[in-house]
Amino acid sequence: MNTLIWLSEYPTDKPSFDLKHFHATFFKCISWEVEETFDAINCPYHYVCDKTYPSNYSPAIDILVLIFTTASYLVTLIIFIKDMSSRRGRVFVCQSKRYLLPSGPISLPLIILAFAKGPQINTIFPLSCVGPAILHLVLISALSFDNGADKDIKYVFVATSTVSGILHASLYLDFVLLPYYTGFDALMSSTFSGQCASCVCRNEPLVVGGKLVSYRGWSMTTFLVVGVLCLRIVCKILGVNSGKVLYIKNLMEKSSWILITVDCVYLSANSPPERVMLRVAAFGGIFLLICLHVLKEAYFQICTMAYVAEKLRWASTSLQLINDGIMQETPT
Repeated sequence: MNTLIWLSEYPTDKPSFDLKHFHATFFKCISWEVEETFDAINCPYHYVCDKTYPSNYSPAIDILVLIFTTASYLVTLIIFIKDMSSRRGRVFVCQSKRYLLPSGPISLPLIILAFAKGPQINTIFPLSCVGPAILHLVLISALSFDNGADKDIKYVFVATSTVSGILHASLYLDFVLLPYYTGFDALMSSTFSGQCASCVCRNEPLVVGGKLVSYRGWSMTTFLVVGVLCLRIVCKILGVNSGKVLYIKNLMEKSSWILITVDCVYLSANSPPERVMLRVAAFGGIFLLICLHVLKEAYFQICTMAYVAEKLRWASTSLQLINDGIMQETPT
């Protein structure tokens, strides 16, 4: 594998390119053209970048997206903590803070807009690096806070909007990630032919999205979360509080959390080695939310078990008192 492209200097027998322009050419390329080659042994597949995304926005746009994303994360974190400290946490979310959540009707359209312009947001806060963490923040927000106190029509409207927003966000994110991962594969699994800045020789065909990183925004994780939201709508409309539908919904929720965790672990270990500190901070924040969710569920399970044990002790004591009373009234 050709790892020399990550160094600040290149060997003298390789073309000398500006590093920033060099990376932008590969990571933002949206059209790789295969050219005829006369060296079937050393260069069976010869590729050149034919078209790239437009140039990046000014750093001010990246800063605005960074501020917005940070604020959305802090809101989610605060609501998580309040939800853990109060049994009325979900009511708190439904009544006052729902619109501030990343999956809410205000923040989610802004996230979709950022993803749609993601290839040009690529200076201080590149969405090609942190976009997956932002999508996971939206998924966690949608899973964790259910607006169950709403009336049926309002609930269905908000939940349906969230489903549509998540699907659009994941699709737009792939428009950012697929060229990024394709370029990463072209860099790491190819050798430079020297004919142009982006001309590479490969031993196998170059595929869309590459083969080195398999994560996609439009994935099983996204569809599981969407399925959970759809089942919540069904349960709300039909008034289902028990039965197979509720069991399937709870099982899908747990599976969604597992897949979100697996995605975060995979991306932390297999992402392209650039903007490492930014990526660590982004996924570190997501792991914190996952840990808080696990602690919250464990706390509620312990409280439920303690409540059931107390009820059983009370029932046992009452039954013993009744038996003692009957024994005292029985004549000898």
